[in-house]
Amino acid sequence: MATPTDSRKLSLPGARRRLATLSLGAGVALAALLPLGAGTAQAAESITVSSTTSTEQSGLFKHILPIFEKKTGISVKVVAVGTGQALDIGRRGDADVVFVHDRVAEEKFVAEGFGVKRQPVMYNDFVLIGPKADPAKVGGSKDVVGALKKIAEAKAPFVSRGDRSGTHAAELRFWKMAEVDPKAGSGSWYRETGSGMGPAMNSAAGMNAYVLADRGTWLSFKNRADLGIAVEGDKRLFNQYGVMLVNPSRHPHVKQKAGQAFIDWLLSPEGQAAIGAYKIDGEQLFFPNAGGDA
Repeated sequence: MATPTDSRKLSLPGARRRLATLSLGAGVALAALLPLGAGTAQAAESITVSSTTSTEQSGLFKHILPIFEKKTGISVKVVAVGTGQALDIGRRGDADVVFVHDRVAEEKFVAEGFGVKRQPVMYNDFVLIGPKADPAKVGGSKDVVGALKKIAEAKAPFVSRGDRSGTHAAELRFWKMAEVDPKAGSGSWYRETGSGMGPAMNSAAGMNAYVLADRGTWLSFKNRADLGIAVEGDKRLFNQYGVMLVNPSRHPHVKQKAGQAFIDWLLSPEGQAAIGAYKIDGEQLFFPNAGGDA
């Protein structure tokens, strides 16, 4: 006759079998859930935005992108280069959205069929930065063209980005208005860096030179050394930013829906408010103007 102890021993194999069955079921359920989680993570949308160094180096994207990503679940990878390079990235189909600041080049991009539609987003202005010693005697002026003439006449050091950026394009327009060919001074007073706005200003700080900059990057720039704003307030220094979806008819892999969602958000009241709310030391860097160029 089995003792109570024997009874418990005899029942253990059955308990183990039931436990094994339960563990196997839990394992199968867990295994079924794991691929689902992985698939969900992989399904998260992401887009690539080719943009200017000014939007990135000013800190604007660090301010607005978390708001957009939290709202939509769409992550944004920014490739920050000069406007000319940013447009080239769009032409190759290596970005979904282009966000730059050279209206003539933007309209050409659309006319050539690489962009769907150019829409204004925001603006600020350019400023002519220079050494406080002001060897060209242009400080306090509101005439950028006249200032460049004086800089050329004085052969005062001038740093150019030389990178086909929106800022470089504006600088070349101003030299043309001044009827000056700065390249005649290449290697002496006129230095092209082929770099973004931040590195160009670092070069100007190191050389005690003049440089054209967008106000947003200047306000966020820390290594000012002996530099300050020499010329501002000229209406020709107006700096408009536009955004475009890369044409999916030309590049079918473009993420049209997610890219358009980003554009729509930038132009929405929420996106425009986020842009306007970005400040450094209480000073607003960009001014939203969706719906029309000022």
